[in-house]
Amino acid sequence: MRSYFSFWTDVATATVEAQQVVAMRMLKFAAGGPAANAEAALMINEKIAAGQKAALQAMTGASPAKVLRSIRTTVRANRRRLAR
Repeated sequence: MRSYFSFWTDVATATVEAQQVVAMRMLKFAAGGPAANAEAALMINEKIAAGQKAALQAMTGASPAKVLRSIRTTVRANRRRLAR
C-alpha cells in the first residue's frame, strides 16, 4: 500500500508538471496562428475527456492514487509533446 507521504508527493509533482504544461501552452497561444488554434481545441477536448475519465474512475471505486496516476500520465504526455 502506498504511504500517505508518497501520495502527497505525487500530488505536488503533478502540480508542478501541470504548471509546466500551462506555461508551454501560453507560449504557444502567444505565438498565435494555426498551431495555437489547434492547441486550444485539443486542450478543451482533453480537459473534457480527462474530467469524464476521472469522474468515472471515482464513481467505480478507483483510489485517489489511481485517478492521480491517470491524470499524471496525460499531463506528462502533454509536456513531452509541447517540449518538442
